[in-house]
Amino acid sequence: MPQVRIIAKNFMDMVASLPAMKLDRLYQNAFICEAILRSLPPLAKKYVVQILFFDGPVSGKLLEQWVLADGVTKHRVAIDRLIQLRIFIEVSDKKRESSYKLNQTFQANLRKHLTNGGVLPRETMAAVVKLPNLEELDTYALEQWEVGTSSMDRDAPRLTEGGFQFLLMDTNAQLWYIIREYITNSEISGFLQLGIYSLSHIERGTDPADLISFLLELSFHVTGEAYNINTLTEIQRNTIKDLAELGLVKLQQGRKESWFIPTKLATNLSVSLTDSSSRKQGYVVVETNFRLYAYSSSKLHCEILRLFSKIEYQLPNLIVGAITKESLYTAFENGITSDQIISFLQQNAHPRVAERLPSVPENVTDQIRLWEADLNRVEITPSHFYDEFPSRDTFEAACDFAREWNGLLWEDSKKMRVVVKAEIHMNMREFLRGQK
Repeated sequence: MPQVRIIAKNFMDMVASLPAMKLDRLYQNAFICEAILRSLPPLAKKYVVQILFFDGPVSGKLLEQWVLADGVTKHRVAIDRLIQLRIFIEVSDKKRESSYKLNQTFQANLRKHLTNGGVLPRETMAAVVKLPNLEELDTYALEQWEVGTSSMDRDAPRLTEGGFQFLLMDTNAQLWYIIREYITNSEISGFLQLGIYSLSHIERGTDPADLISFLLELSFHVTGEAYNINTLTEIQRNTIKDLAELGLVKLQQGRKESWFIPTKLATNLSVSLTDSSSRKQGYVVVETNFRLYAYSSSKLHCEILRLFSKIEYQLPNLIVGAITKESLYTAFENGITSDQIISFLQQNAHPRVAERLPSVPENVTDQIRLWEADLNRVEITPSHFYDEFPSRDTFEAACDFAREWNGLLWEDSKKMRVVVKAEIHMNMREFLRGQK
């Protein structure tokens, strides 16, 4: 399962945890219904679409007949998810057999939306000034996003495993992760520190349902079009300022009015909930001589590679470096593992080598693991060596004493030799004196 799918699933778990009343309120918005439909497992989507125009409950046994014999597990997952999101309401008949009916609010609004095609969440503004073109907007969004994400652990003395995992996620997975944290913090403190940004425009105690509704609705706006900020509620106006910090929207001010312009980061939100998002194109080529070439102009990509390789030079669209013992030792000391590095290189392999098996040369992956093992191979423990025991009884008593004190490191019963931790040496010496 792709990372974005896992993170988005966690986000939908947050939606499912909302009280029934708030979920029903969400389903009053047809765009939310479509976004939720996109998020469902494929089999769950099939169930919803097939009974969308059927009034009344549908037998659970009938739904089971729509599934092949090897799809029982997927069927249960689909039913569980639909019940969690209150899209399916479970009812029991006189025979105590389960049937399911669609949530009436969800059903009515999704029917209307699919039949009539729906209208945009809000009308676009007639441009009062020249708006940025799509290329300029993409550049703005990328710069805003990369500045924030690349600064996540910059000031930390040690990059945490979670921090490196975040940097390895693709943009959509990172976005869903931050949105989930943003919504969670809105209810508790109204504040979220993200790299160099402090997302603090929302008030403490803001209803998560309001934020979820606005964020999913925002994904149905048109990229590059201007929307009047006066059409937003106070909560939405505060939220839009935080989203601008992350590059989801661009804010502009005119003489009399202000407006926001959604970027692709915002309009791709609901699309990225689906399973259909294609694998992101890689950019890294690793050679058998440990040379590394990254075909990218991204500053973020360069900073990620610098975490475990030695960057030699950077051209406008090419980063050249090498994986060295020293660069990897630095990475390992900062909490990054060999498996994480290898996984990153494989997942981001350039299309020219991605179809090759293996996409990263075996001698490189083996050496990365060996260098990590070098650091863990020897553990130095201060200790004391004892031999020449006067009798076997004394030797065995000494071993038992060391075990009781959790200080026994090694014993040789045949030659009556033992090694104990230095911390119990004084106690061991006193014990042996008492054995004479």
